[in-house]
Amino acid sequence: MTPTPRLQAAEHGQLLLSGELTLDTVSALATDTRVLFADDGDINIDLGAVARADSAGVALLVQWQREARRRQRTVCFRNIPSQMLSIARLCGVDELLALS
Repeated sequence: MTPTPRLQAAEHGQLLLSGELTLDTVSALATDTRVLFADDGDINIDLGAVARADSAGVALLVQWQREARRRQRTVCFRNIPSQMLSIARLCGVDELLALS
């Protein structure tokens, strides 16, 4: 069974993203995406608990970044798994995402 991804509140106003971010699972975050942009202010997402990701997971981060820019907000991604960093670099979106 594939771990369903979860986006939940963490310490210091951060959000913790966990589970697997794959083509089969990212759609489960649709509701969380709406909640993500419900408030004003910067968004800090820690991906340290992401177990596995593919290009759909990276596409989700790009989608969140675009939505934040549209709303004139900032999204900061932290503790990006090396697998996601590699995919983002390969796809040429690592700079767009301002990955750290």
